[in-house]
Amino acid sequence: MKIFRWWLGLAAALGVTWAAATGATNELEFIDTSFENASPLWYDRAADGALNLHLLYDHERNSPNRAAGHFHFLLHAQPGAQLTLEFLNLDNVWNGRPGSVAKELKAVVLSENGRDWQAVPTESVATNRVRLTVTMPGPRLYVARLEPYRLSDLDKLLASIRDNPAVAITPIGKTVQGRTLEIIRVGDERAPYRVFIRARAHPWETAGNWVVQGLIQRLLKGDAGAQKFLQRYCLYVLPLANKDGVARGGTRFNVLGKDLNRNWDKPADAALAPENAALEKWLEQLSAAGRRPHLALELHNDGSGQLHISRPPSPELGRHLERMATLEKLLRQHTWFTEGSTKATFRNPGSMGEGWLERYGVDVAVHEFNCHWIAGLKERPTGRHWQDYGEKLATVFHEYFDLVKP
Repeated sequence: MKIFRWWLGLAAALGVTWAAATGATNELEFIDTSFENASPLWYDRAADGALNLHLLYDHERNSPNRAAGHFHFLLHAQPGAQLTLEFLNLDNVWNGRPGSVAKELKAVVLSENGRDWQAVPTESVATNRVRLTVTMPGPRLYVARLEPYRLSDLDKLLASIRDNPAVAITPIGKTVQGRTLEIIRVGDERAPYRVFIRARAHPWETAGNWVVQGLIQRLLKGDAGAQKFLQRYCLYVLPLANKDGVARGGTRFNVLGKDLNRNWDKPADAALAPENAALEKWLEQLSAAGRRPHLALELHNDGSGQLHISRPPSPELGRHLERMATLEKLLRQHTWFTEGSTKATFRNPGSMGEGWLERYGVDVAVHEFNCHWIAGLKERPTGRHWQDYGEKLATVFHEYFDLVKP
């Protein structure tokens, strides 16, 4: 043992790493992507010793659009090893226009156990290259774009609320691969007003799940505030719109190459986007029963965190813009939202924000959450920040319906 310690000390004094001293040329043992929500990727070693992580693109059907931005993987390496990771294949195509996700990849989250996450900054080394250097705290370290929210996390939430008399969980259809889609209703369907929220149309964008979890838990707290909220409105949530994509670690599209936040300007294609067809049928049934939502939010992540307010040539556009201005004012008042809304000429044809307003008369805002920075808190985001935001939305909705009388 003394000889071993002397030999190791000599190696350290000479600047020789454990890996080199023992003949191991690579302190990384393995990158594991075999678990739930892990992202597909392949890796190799660059000339300078960095690990090149080649993300795999999702492709949109009948379109040049492609997306690679989700990652969730597990490093296996020697404790204390310092690994430099370089993320490649960041040249995405959005709405037919080339661009790089590198400009939004300014932070990642790390966890030793896959549950407790810490946000850390990345290093930009080129317009489309991003690096991250980590020191292994133990033999395993999870790395993810955002704090993950998996199908198993939704299952735990559903199990925790299923027996609450204020909750109804209703299957509305299935995904391409046969996973059940459910609507969670919190509160009495006979309440004066109704709010609908959809989360996770794009698999990498986990903020929406944390937000709706925080909101649901706040509404079910059972205190005087929760009772007050549920006397005024009930909440409907589609918590995981793209379950197949989430399960397989996708970035943007469903498994048949459809963007679930597009094509809402016409009836959904049940063969290619059964997820949207199921939601559309549910909305039409609710409307036929006289219980159409008065307000809807479509929750996403991006690099700016704005409210996306589309302006289609709808006869109800003026009314819609007034209501969205009220919503933005209340978000600024009761949450850490500071980023503002899109410019007055903004259009996003085919999005739920436009389609539901034009076809059903529902006021919808597409709410993006900045994926790397919360300006109102001056912090990097994790799930707890977004859950807190969801809790505060309960008050926003209550006051919205006090000011707006749909």
